[in-house]
Amino acid sequence: MKRNWSKILLLSLCVFIFTACSSNEDVSEETVDGKTTMKVFMPDYTERDLDTNSFTAFVEDEFDLNLEFETTSYDTSAAKERRQISLSSGDYPDVYFLIPWVDQFSANDMLRYGKQGVLLPLNDLIKEHAPNLQQVLDSDDEYRALATAPDGNIYGIPQLIECFHCTWPNKLWMNSTWLDNLNLEAPKTHEEFRDVLRAFKDDDPNGNGSNDEIPFSGSISIAQHSVIPFLMNGFVYDDAKTRLAVDNDQVSFVATSDEWKQGLEYIHELYEEGLIDPGAFTQNAEAYTQLGSNADEVILGAGPSMHPNEFANNDNSLEYDALAPLQGPNAAYSTYKYPIEQGATFAITNKASEDVQVKAIQLLDYMFTTEGSLRSMYGEEGESWEEAKDGDVAINEDVEAQIKELHPEDEPNSNWGASAQYYHPVEFRDSWVQAEDIYTQEGYERRLQEATYLYADAEPEQVFPYWSVWFDEIVQEEVATLETNIKTNVEQSAVRFIVGELDFEKDWDSYLSGLESLGVDRYVEIMQEAYDEYRATVN
Repeated sequence: MKRNWSKILLLSLCVFIFTACSSNEDVSEETVDGKTTMKVFMPDYTERDLDTNSFTAFVEDEFDLNLEFETTSYDTSAAKERRQISLSSGDYPDVYFLIPWVDQFSANDMLRYGKQGVLLPLNDLIKEHAPNLQQVLDSDDEYRALATAPDGNIYGIPQLIECFHCTWPNKLWMNSTWLDNLNLEAPKTHEEFRDVLRAFKDDDPNGNGSNDEIPFSGSISIAQHSVIPFLMNGFVYDDAKTRLAVDNDQVSFVATSDEWKQGLEYIHELYEEGLIDPGAFTQNAEAYTQLGSNADEVILGAGPSMHPNEFANNDNSLEYDALAPLQGPNAAYSTYKYPIEQGATFAITNKASEDVQVKAIQLLDYMFTTEGSLRSMYGEEGESWEEAKDGDVAINEDVEAQIKELHPEDEPNSNWGASAQYYHPVEFRDSWVQAEDIYTQEGYERRLQEATYLYADAEPEQVFPYWSVWFDEIVQEEVATLETNIKTNVEQSAVRFIVGELDFEKDWDSYLSGLESLGVDRYVEIMQEAYDEYRATVN
């Protein structure tokens, strides 16, 4: 979807002015000094005080609200547990403002609590009081699909964050300093990649006279740290999650294909040569980061991640550059993921009065304007951000620079941060100013942007949209069981084949039989039905 940034800005500001100034005849049962009390559940951190926050004051004045906060930390497990306890006890707030990577509602949560009447359908509220959000839903098929439950109701709103570098998360970063030291070119094929790893292993690229180099590593903590997807994409498309592919609108399971086996055989050969760190199949993210951030010597040659600071969180990261998808025997794909998570970060409960419902959706709608997005997430102009000046260069050099983020030494208590990150379309993000030196902290986002250009649009023409598909309530439990069992089997078996615990000649047929017994055919059948429903929604 393409948008005109300037036109959206003008329209959004005009609509907000009209909406915010309109009166509301509903009267809340609970008021303080004539203002409607709204109880809000939100993650927060100790450096910010929501009660004295200047954006909180702005919201209370602009929308005639008295906000009462129930807060949790940014710790994912603790935040989700706190949210679930409040729901189970019945002592839950009027409104949730959550964070995708902390505690957002899943699609299953939305259906369950929506059917129970705990979370209210928002369709009519949006139509009547949220014109900016309605415009986005009308114009963005993908976003509308992941927000709309199978019964047609919208029980919550996900943040629209079209993060470019997050869209192709399974990148590989290679040590360019080592390439230079050994007079090597960046590899373009799987065989060239093998040759480079051999040189990293044997030719002392860090120059310390010790055989301490680890050519290639990763971790099992998250999909973007796995060594498998980047390499497998030269054999068959690996989405790093469902292992489903789509061709001519037909869904198939790739982890039973000859191409999948071929890819595992190649990775096994690398492992047998000592070119892949055994820890890549056992270690967590912390151990992976310790490896890449080794303070004495840089010892890691290459590693997968969305960005290099994930595995090298010190100056070591400056030695790594992204490697374009390798040309394999069958393809040179990159793994694609729509950057918006299915589920919801904003929801209104049945505790909210009609007045609270209207004001809450109007507040959310403000966050779907450019002005509101800047004010709510970043803070006040001149303190946390400013308009771009002559000579400033946008992160996407093909668009006009619009906004420059400031970095005051003391973080101002003037925004709601990630809890308010609702309207960040790609055009908005592309217009932000970044330093032109990509090896500085101020130019880091540009470094990620330029790295992602290597991967952009290298996925197959059709991919399975797991981020948007919904499942009928009657198959929810079945899907969850099938997905868990099949995914676990595929990932564990892949590692066992790679490290030699399973033999390709002796054990492959048993592996296929095992997946068949776990219901892989039924899994594909359900996914095909969900995909067909998805196509009907977005077309």
